[in-house]
Amino acid sequence: MAKNVLILGKSGSGKSASMRNFSDDDLFLINVIDKDLPFQEDFKYKLSTDDYAKIKAKLLGAVKTGIKTIVLDDAGYLITNQYMRNQGQKKGNAVFELFADIAREFWDLINFIKYQMPKDVIVYIVMHEDVDDLGGVKPMTIGKLLNDKINIEGMHTIVFRSMKNDRNYIFRTQSNGLDISKTPMGMFEDDEIENDLKVINKRIREFYKLDKKNKLDKKNKSDINKLDTKEEVK
Repeated sequence: MAKNVLILGKSGSGKSASMRNFSDDDLFLINVIDKDLPFQEDFKYKLSTDDYAKIKAKLLGAVKTGIKTIVLDDAGYLITNQYMRNQGQKKGNAVFELFADIAREFWDLINFIKYQMPKDVIVYIVMHEDVDDLGGVKPMTIGKLLNDKINIEGMHTIVFRSMKNDRNYIFRTQSNGLDISKTPMGMFEDDEIENDLKVINKRIREFYKLDKKNKLDKKNKSDINKLDTKEEVK
C-alpha cells in the first residue's frame, strides 16, 4: 500500500515551490493543467494530462522503473475539468449522476494509489484549499454535492497545509482548530515546518522505514526515458 499525502493551500502559498530542491530525476511530476513551475528548473520525468486512465498507467510505469516519489500537482482540476466539460449537457437527475461520477473517479484514483502501487512509494496530491465563512479549511472541489459523496481529507493519514507566515513559507503539520492538517504522532516535532518537500519526503520515508528493504536501484532509471513525454491536457 503506497503512502498518499495531501497538500492543501491557497494559490501562491508555496505548494508547487516545495518541489524546488528535488533533482530533475528525483521524482515523477504529473501536472494536471500543464502549469509552469514557480522555479527555473524543470523535471525530466513528467506528464501533463487530466485523463485518469493515462495517469494510472503512468503511475505504474514510473514505479516499475524505480521512481519512488510522485507529485500530482493541481489535482483539484481533475474534478473541475470533468465538471466543466459535462455540466452544460446534464439536466435534472443527470446532474446528480454527474456529481456521483466525478466523486467516484477521484475516489477511485486515491484508492488506486493506496492499494495498487508498491508500499515504498509516496504520492503527493496537491490541491487548492477552500475556506468557509467560519474559517474552516477543506480541499477545494465543486461544492456540497460533491463533498457529500467523498471526504478527500478523510482518505489521507497525512495532510499538510501550505501557508506563508510573517517571514517564511511553511507547511502546517497539525490542525490549528480550523484546518485539517494532520500527521502521525512523532513524525514531526513542530506544528510548522519549512516547505521543503525533499526534506519532508525523507522524513516520511524514515518514519515508515520505507527504504529498509527497498533500496532504489539507480540503474533502472535507464528505462525511465519511456516516461519522458509531455502530453497535452484534454
